[in-house]
Amino acid sequence: MNEDTPLAELASRLARAMLPHVPFDGWSQTALAAAARDTGIDPDIAAMALPDVDAMLSAWTQDVNARMAEVMAGAHNLKVRDRIRMALVTRLEQGDREVTRRALNLLAQPQHAALSAKLLWQAADAMWRAAGDTATDYNHYTKRLILSGIYSATLLHWTQDDSEDFTATRAFIERRIDGVMRFEKAKAKLTGAMGNLPDPARFFGRLRYPAV
Repeated sequence: MNEDTPLAELASRLARAMLPHVPFDGWSQTALAAAARDTGIDPDIAAMALPDVDAMLSAWTQDVNARMAEVMAGAHNLKVRDRIRMALVTRLEQGDREVTRRALNLLAQPQHAALSAKLLWQAADAMWRAAGDTATDYNHYTKRLILSGIYSATLLHWTQDDSEDFTATRAFIERRIDGVMRFEKAKAKLTGAMGNLPDPARFFGRLRYPAV
């Protein structure tokens, strides 16, 4: 290990090295110590890079997001719907179900509520960015909010899915995306219809200041 290696890079390496140990030892200092031994990183430096569970889960999430983005790099020629489906499936494939179960059990605890919301938002943001989204207006937030809900439900479904090649989870994703697409179409129609309605401000303005 290079002594000048940034802690953020060490954190990513350690989080990945922890994965074989998490199913047995959880997201714990025991798993971190094993990862430090496996990577040849000094235990004291490892403790600095990943001092607590929050840091471990954050580093793991960032690593999974990065690996998902790498796989998605050549998918920009697909339709948006297909890109989002691919992002959801790809992100699941970058994880391990038992590792994810352990993480979800921790994130479900009240003391980790803020971290849970933060990591879920980061995952949704990473998926949209990997899908090529560049929105900066309110759509930036609504897209991520909707995808956060889909991904959260998908994770719970996936961790209990025993079907071959996770076909049940894939079908679940399809149904959720269908629901969102129907909502988006309805919203677009409503927005168009609202645009044809009289402007209430102009209407009340005329009542107050009638044209002569």
